[in-house]
Amino acid sequence: MNYFKKIIRFALPYKKFGILNIVFNIFYALFSALSFMALIPMLDVLFKQEDTKQITKPVYQGISTLKDYYKDILAYKVHEYAQDDASKALMLVIILVIVLFFLKNIFRYLAMYFITFLRNGVLRDLRNALYKKTMQLPISYFSEKRKGDTIARITSDVLEIQHSFLSVLELIFREPLTILFTVIMMLIISVKLTLFVFIFIPLSGIVISRIGKSLKKKSDKVQKEQGIFLSILEETLSGLKIIKGFNAENIFLNKFKTSTQRFYQFSNKLLNRQNFASPTSEFLGIVVIAILLWYGGKMVLIDGTLDGSSFIAYMGLAYNILTPAKAISKASYSVKKGNAAAERVLEILETQPTIKDAPNAINKQTFDSEILLDNISFKYQNDWVLQDFSLKIPKGQTIALVGQSGSGKSTIANLITRFYDVNKGAIKIDGINSKNISQTSLRSLMGLVTQDSILFNDTIKNNLLIGKPEASDEEIMDALKTANAWEFVKTLPKTINTNIGDSGNKLSGGQKQRLSIARAVLKNPPIMILDEATSALDTESERLVQDALEKMMQNRTSIVIAHRLSTIQKADKIVVLSKGKIVEQGKHQELLTKKGIYYSLVEMQSLA
Repeated sequence: MNYFKKIIRFALPYKKFGILNIVFNIFYALFSALSFMALIPMLDVLFKQEDTKQITKPVYQGISTLKDYYKDILAYKVHEYAQDDASKALMLVIILVIVLFFLKNIFRYLAMYFITFLRNGVLRDLRNALYKKTMQLPISYFSEKRKGDTIARITSDVLEIQHSFLSVLELIFREPLTILFTVIMMLIISVKLTLFVFIFIPLSGIVISRIGKSLKKKSDKVQKEQGIFLSILEETLSGLKIIKGFNAENIFLNKFKTSTQRFYQFSNKLLNRQNFASPTSEFLGIVVIAILLWYGGKMVLIDGTLDGSSFIAYMGLAYNILTPAKAISKASYSVKKGNAAAERVLEILETQPTIKDAPNAINKQTFDSEILLDNISFKYQNDWVLQDFSLKIPKGQTIALVGQSGSGKSTIANLITRFYDVNKGAIKIDGINSKNISQTSLRSLMGLVTQDSILFNDTIKNNLLIGKPEASDEEIMDALKTANAWEFVKTLPKTINTNIGDSGNKLSGGQKQRLSIARAVLKNPPIMILDEATSALDTESERLVQDALEKMMQNRTSIVIAHRLSTIQKADKIVVLSKGKIVEQGKHQELLTKKGIYYSLVEMQSLA
């Protein structure tokens, strides 16, 4: 129940709906029991077991005679209204039964009506909390996780919590109260018979609880497997071009089929265990009813200690216990399934971000002098990517980072933006350690253009507004012109209001990259980070993008990571990296004169 307690905090804002649900469930449970008690006078009238000529008003003589007093007072009222007309008497008790059943169902509806707001409110808040946490967690967290698994937790696991844990909220009061009021009525009719029944109910409860023990484990396997096949689906949709290009459809189909086969097997075991529980509990309930019929029948026919109408009403009450008892046993299985889902959801919610703002973090609004990488060391897992690395980037200068793949260029960009934290040393902005600057204000000083143009399934305008949410249409058009993108945007059917499709797939690579640059231009940050922004482009697109980048980098501090060395010849300083260390630095012409590593890189690209 530990997970249940943690999830229940999401229900606290909706406690008024919970209280109303409890109030109406109390009335439902009360009228549920009373509706069966109303059968006694009806049966008495039908079988003429009561003397309808009784005119003396009965007197209450204590709880031990409560059943007889109840029967006598009803008989007295019926006689008062109907006199000697049996049909009138029958009509009166039928109306009483209908009214009681009507009230029972009205209160049941009202109880369910109010709990709906609580259930759906918790569902919404849980999903919002998970989505918020997903965005707060560092990029490193998701490099180790399957995307599909995260999607499964936000969708199906949260739904499972709603179906299991929150349905238990309905049962906590309704079913036990129904049982309580029903038992009180049963005790009023016959204490001896009720005690006899309650010898057998715990025995059946023990059998039912044994069935549910392995449900959490089986449910956990089902939910994990769902995360795996959702990941395969997500990867398939992302890489469909490559899959088709390499005729790899069968490879991915087999991977998907293997996962769904495991899901099929786990689901079968889980559902069969659940399905076994329901008929078992029903059968055990009927066994209790059969024993009751035998023992109660003896009391009516042989001992004469119970009258027939009371016994029939008692049987109805006994059966009335079975439904909530079954619901409670079902709920215990649901809690076990919900436990597995809650564990997976809480794993994300309770994960502490490794990158946090310091308690007294500064909100830095301006960039005034320099970025300093002061003797930093960093590793993703075991091997150092950068070790004792230092670099000064003065304000207004363009610094280019070049080197072979794996030399640490993109890592530097990830560390400056604080997507990762350094293991040793410090990155300082205007002399302030970046760990002491709030992440929001640090990133507001920076614009980012990556190799992969990350665009969203929305209009061009909304994709650019991510850079500056309050920007006007004129500002958007100016940013598009600076990025050499207005030429193609103005020819689109709805210009800036054109939807560009999933990941911008309605556009060419060069067009997508120019929109990414336009987004950075619109943000207008003092520091610009360009991570291989032209490496995936053809020559014509590269020329347009390079021209856009040069316009954007004017009067700005820029860190340029480049494979194509033609794009960085005008940089104020070129830093050549190898295995996480600086091996050369200087201007383009200086480095060529040295005829070192940079010269070799330029020669290789020239030959290419």
